[in-house]
Amino acid sequence: MNEMSNADPYLWLEDVTGERALRWVEQRNADTTAELTEGSRFARLKAEILDSLDAEDRIPYVVRRSGYLYNFWQDSAHPRGVWRRTTLAEYRTEQPAWQLLLDLDALAEREGENWVWKGSTTLRPGHRRALLKLSRGGADAVVVREFDLETLTFVENGFVLPEAKTSIGWIDEDSVYVGTDFGPDSLTSSGYPRLAKLWRRGTPIDAARTVFEGKTSDVSIVTSHDPTEGFERDLVTRGVSFFTSEYYLRDGDELRRVDVPDDAEIDLHREWLLVSTKSAWSVGGRDYPAGALLAARFDEFMAGGRELTVVFEPDPHSSLEGFAWTRQHLLLNVLVDVKNRVDVVTPGEAGWARAPLAGIPEFGSVDILDTDEDESEEFLLNSSGFTEPSTLWRGEVGGELEILKQAPARFDATGMSVRQFFATSADGTKIPYFVAGRTDSGPGPTLLNGYGGFEVVRKPSYSGIVGRAWLARGGNYVVANIRGGGEYGPDWHNSALKLNRMRAYEDFAAVAEDLVSRGITTVGQLGTIGGSNGGLLTGVMLTRYPELFGAIVIQVPLLDMLRYHLLLAGASWMAEYGDPDDETERSYLRSYSPYHNLHKGFPYPPALITTSTRDDRVHPGHARKMVARMLEQEHQVSYYENIEGGHADGADNGQRAFSWALTFEFLWRELGTSAGEAA
Repeated sequence: MNEMSNADPYLWLEDVTGERALRWVEQRNADTTAELTEGSRFARLKAEILDSLDAEDRIPYVVRRSGYLYNFWQDSAHPRGVWRRTTLAEYRTEQPAWQLLLDLDALAEREGENWVWKGSTTLRPGHRRALLKLSRGGADAVVVREFDLETLTFVENGFVLPEAKTSIGWIDEDSVYVGTDFGPDSLTSSGYPRLAKLWRRGTPIDAARTVFEGKTSDVSIVTSHDPTEGFERDLVTRGVSFFTSEYYLRDGDELRRVDVPDDAEIDLHREWLLVSTKSAWSVGGRDYPAGALLAARFDEFMAGGRELTVVFEPDPHSSLEGFAWTRQHLLLNVLVDVKNRVDVVTPGEAGWARAPLAGIPEFGSVDILDTDEDESEEFLLNSSGFTEPSTLWRGEVGGELEILKQAPARFDATGMSVRQFFATSADGTKIPYFVAGRTDSGPGPTLLNGYGGFEVVRKPSYSGIVGRAWLARGGNYVVANIRGGGEYGPDWHNSALKLNRMRAYEDFAAVAEDLVSRGITTVGQLGTIGGSNGGLLTGVMLTRYPELFGAIVIQVPLLDMLRYHLLLAGASWMAEYGDPDDETERSYLRSYSPYHNLHKGFPYPPALITTSTRDDRVHPGHARKMVARMLEQEHQVSYYENIEGGHADGADNGQRAFSWALTFEFLWRELGTSAGEAA
């Protein structure tokens, strides 16, 4: 391995902020900006995308906390954003009155920092205090500060931590569980906390007491406290790999293992334990399939009882996308051939009753946004489709659904339709995909998107960016539900792990071929786009299936699959891709690693590769080295690296609009002039 690493002439580009590397980035950015921002179309694209991102009539999505609805909002007047809250009565009005909690732009200017909001954790019950997470430039590493939600000020001498990939959660008002960078040997090889400590108010972090210590090879350690009255308990989660964990109930200094399979996931709510199976499980004289949701009374289970109730069981067409508790009921979000339905399940003395959630309309997708598991049966849902703008619904189990907010259309969808097709992969598996666009215009520019990893589900959803920059200009937009994702549950994901990875790529190639055979597009008009693991997907399309595409966009990607485990959080993904230090797995990884499968003189389609200097999840060296090698071999490639933004599109809407305008300008140039519009 060392031999191959030393033979890499572009290792110097892995020096994220090295002077030589940044000079190289600056030159590539200048070249791409000069090329793609010429002409009036780029300016129009950027203006339309920014208008969608900054629109005042967007839905201000909220979470419910003790009588208030909290929202984080960015627009042209607040590019960094404001954290604010209101009441339900106000939120129902057309123009709610918001109480300002924190102005991130003002804070950034006052402190001379490029703060990016990364969320908050409030203290239950009452939600009087919050732990805020602020990132410099959008990185995963955050600064933690305690905030008083009564005085609306940072707490003097409160819980404060410097920049790190920190895990922190409340125990009570004067103590927290924390995992952070405590110094040498305190992090895992993936860069996440290896130690969990109990930290009390008024004491230095160095005095925090260790309550659990994981191994360096683990992914991360997280400890949490459940303050539910009558069900108070503490849980340690040892993330052994990305997909396997050990759970321990912490009782004083005693740790008791929750005896479920390592690849199962658990949820605790009041007296109930829920177990999500990722593989078949035989226990208590019964067999349970992968993808099931099982329930037991937690205390009885910990005492040795194995009486489990099947709350959900998958079939060849359905899987459980997710679930959420209200106080007394469980909402199940079910996928049937990648289309949602929501069921309400209620535990009782006679068993678990199940019924469809009344009033749910037929829409492209639905997500459970928030529930009030402490106090009521309230829930919030969001629905949308490729051509149906988002609707925010509020309901209480047993009552009527209420539309709280509806987003207006960002583009004219007249004449557009959404269709679902199935392509046949190399091994005969049927692969579903959705196509949005016009049905009467013949083959046209088509953009194929996919992900295919980590059990992530891709569904139809509304995007003002895609709508205005692509669909409204005459393009077709496609989402492929390839293996590696979670569209059909754990087995759909597991079938493309490690040495079976090529199945995901064969699936995606099959969809590309199916689009052409159906007359939806031609090879010269077909582009593909993907980010992160999806960037690896499109990188493989570039190097293994170049004959299928007219243009390829690769965003914040993994591309060097022989060194990914040595870069930032890469070691945490070996359960997905394999171990490059294992001879068999290394050989397989090399067979599709995009960085190692470029060849001089080969006719690759034009490519745009983008990343961020502040991405501390997927190392920017992947994208940099790929571009350097493509330039060396004289392939057509454009490159843009946003200095801020982390593993996202940008730190603010202006950066996001610029990056997306570059992307769609590139696609229109390569795949065909947009309807009624020249460059």
